[in-house]
Amino acid sequence: MEVIEIKENEFSEKIKEGKVLVDCYADWCGPCKMLSPVIDALATETEGVNFYKLNVDDAEDVSKEYGIMSIPTVLIFENGELKDKSVGFKSKEELKQLIG
Repeated sequence: MEVIEIKENEFSEKIKEGKVLVDCYADWCGPCKMLSPVIDALATETEGVNFYKLNVDDAEDVSKEYGIMSIPTVLIFENGELKDKSVGFKSKEELKQLIG
């Protein structure tokens, strides 16, 4: 599985079924750049989870709805419901625990 870049207008559709990890980032964010390869590696090892990236600079409504004040923020959804939220850099092991 690979991490797919999505736009704000696709967000609701992408999170509504199954288990989903959304990496909320910005291009100018240093910690986001550090987290990206960790999530890419996790995506290749993890079955049954869809992985997406969302640029918060282009997703103001999603940022407001989910209270994204700092980035990187990782959102975990299951069938459209927010199950967990993590702010800041996390290791691959920490992200695995978030996914469950």
